[in-house]
Amino acid sequence: MRIAICAPSTPFTREDAVRVTALAAESHPEVELVFDDQCFFEQGHFAGNDAQRLEAFVRLANDPAFDAIWFVRGGYGACRIAEDAVKQLKAPARAKSYLGYSDQGNLLAALYKAGIGWPVHGPMPTDIRREGGEEAVKRSLDWLVKGDSKSLESNIIAGHKYAAFNLLTLAMLVGTPLMPDLRGHVLMIEEVSEYLYAFDRAFFHVGEHLKGVGLAGLRLGRVSDVPENDRPFGETAEEIAQRWCKRFGISYLGEADIGHDSANKVVPFGAIG
Repeated sequence: MRIAICAPSTPFTREDAVRVTALAAESHPEVELVFDDQCFFEQGHFAGNDAQRLEAFVRLANDPAFDAIWFVRGGYGACRIAEDAVKQLKAPARAKSYLGYSDQGNLLAALYKAGIGWPVHGPMPTDIRREGGEEAVKRSLDWLVKGDSKSLESNIIAGHKYAAFNLLTLAMLVGTPLMPDLRGHVLMIEEVSEYLYAFDRAFFHVGEHLKGVGLAGLRLGRVSDVPENDRPFGETAEEIAQRWCKRFGISYLGEADIGHDSANKVVPFGAIG
């Protein structure tokens, strides 16, 4: 199996690419990881300019020599190329899995809306930098190579439909051409490094857009590294989620085992089994 790795948002380092490659060679010797040079481009915040990031993703997705595309990390930038990227994808792109999370939710959403390949929320190579990150990296490889059910978020049931997003990413997606139809899906969300008032505000925005689409329900993943405000917000993240779900008529189903951490589990978009 050959997995191509690109950076639709922010750059990676060659040193970390070597670490991930060595780990994969030991744990999954049947896999060849190919880090595209574009992963290491730098132009300000981004892994190269928009045209370079677009070209790398489209080229790799359309290359029949690769079985999957693994997004190297999040950050910001995927929304600037996602719509144009999907328009340029050809038949080989439809046979691939696409795996990432955080800002890569923009591409996962656009691919899912277009019915191209199999978008999957899950750990990225950058997670090797986290404590316990080697297990996170192996978890995604287990899914891509073997379809290992142990990699899956524990609440996933065969035949049911799912989607997973970072909340702020989703808040920027709703109402745009990238947003897929989530009717009948269990939506899982998580967040990192946002004030609770910002989390609350984003939930309001997302809920207004999704209240009538017919979600099967919502699960809340981990909301981590919350900054301290100048005064306590007065609600936990779960209380915020429950309140907005109640207001918008969305079934709150409890916790989800996803988040910006090394325990982040895999959530394929759509249904499995």
